[in-house]
Amino acid sequence: MPAAPEHITQADWFDFVPALAERSIDLLYVDPPFNTGKSQSTATNTYADSWPTTDAWLAWFRRRLEPTLPKLRPTANLLIHTDWRTTHHVRLLLDQLLGEDHFVNHLIWSYGLGGSSPRRFARKHDDILFYCISPKDYYFEPPMVPATSNRMKGQLKKATDIIDIPSLNNMSKERVGYPTQKPLALLERLVGACAPIGGTVLDPCCGSGTTLVAAKNLGRIPVGCDQNENAIQIAISRLAAKS
Repeated sequence: MPAAPEHITQADWFDFVPALAERSIDLLYVDPPFNTGKSQSTATNTYADSWPTTDAWLAWFRRRLEPTLPKLRPTANLLIHTDWRTTHHVRLLLDQLLGEDHFVNHLIWSYGLGGSSPRRFARKHDDILFYCISPKDYYFEPPMVPATSNRMKGQLKKATDIIDIPSLNNMSKERVGYPTQKPLALLERLVGACAPIGGTVLDPCCGSGTTLVAAKNLGRIPVGCDQNENAIQIAISRLAAKS
C-alpha cells in the first residue's frame, strides 16, 4: 500500500522500510548517526553514537540502505547527510550500489559554529551526498537565493553546492531540545529542490522531525521513523502544530 500522509512511527529504519510500497518515495533524506564515539543526550534520555569500527558503522548503514532503494521512484533522489568521518566511505558505497553516473552533487553545509584546533583547520561543515535513481529522469528544481554581487543586487540567483546556513544556536526559538537538530531553512532548501510538490519524502532517522516539517511546509508528504521515543514525540508535536 502507498505511504500514508504524515506517517511517522517509532521503529528502526531496517524494520520500517519493508512496509513501504515499491516505488512510492520521491526523496530519501538520511541524517544517520555519525559514529562520533560519543553519547547524545536529549531532555529525557541518552543514546550512543558509537560503533567499534568504521566498517561496522558502514555495515549498519548498508544493511538499511539496500532494502530502501527499491522503494524509490525512478525520478527519486537520495540525500545522505554525513561528515568527515564517513563521507568518503558512503560515496564509494553509493557508487557501488547505484553506479558512479548516479552521483549528482557533493553539497557542503557550511554552518559556522564549532571549535577550533591548533593541529588542523577548524571543522565547520557537514557533507550531503546527492545521488539519483535515474540520471536522465531525476527531479530537480534549482533553488534560488539572494545574489551577493553588486551587479545583481536585489536579484535572485541559482544556489551553489555550498550551502551557507547557520546552525541552530542554543538560544534559537527553533530549538526543541534535540542534540542533532538541523535548521529548518536547510531542509526546506533541500526538500524544495529535490522532491516535487505532492511527492513523498522519507526520513528513516528523523530525529526531531525537521525534514518532515519541511516537507509538510512545502506541500510534500512526510514519512519517517526513529528508534528514539522522545524524538518521535517531538516530531509528532511539531507536525501537529503545522496542522
